[in-house]
Formats: sequence, structure tokens, C-alpha cells
Amino acid sequence: MTLKIISAEDILFEGETTAVHLPGAQGAFTVLRGHASLISTLTPGRVRYATTEGEKSVTIEGGIADIDSDVVSVCIY
Repeated sequence: MTLKIISAEDILFEGETTAVHLPGAQGAFTVLRGHASLISTLTPGRVRYATTEGEKSVTIEGGIADIDSDVVSVCIY
């Protein structure tokens, strides 16, 4: 599954992941391969993701997540 984390200034991460944990407005949720299509607003918190190099995270103030066809796009502010 591909994860893209972008802000207005930069691409913070783009690569393959096995799991993505997001701070959704309706509660935190995890995205795994094969997840249903979804758009969600994000609240302040941490986006955590698992790569072959281990677990990493990015602290965010909010944003929007779009999940479709094993691509997780996270636009943050």
C-alpha cells in the first residue's frame, strides 16, 4: 500500500507501508491493504505508519485523508 503525506510546503513521506494509523475526526482508525474507499477529516495528533524500516510518525495539526485502491493520501496543515 502506498502512503503519501503532503503539506503546502513539502512532501513529508511517499512510499510503501503495511499499516497507517490516522487521527480521524470521528475517532482514530487504521488503514490496511484492501481498505474500502474513504475520505476523512483529521484532527491534531500523530499519523503513524509501518515501513520495512520500522514504525515512523508525523505530528499534524489537522488535515484530510483520502483512501482509494491501496493509496492513502494525507494532506496536512
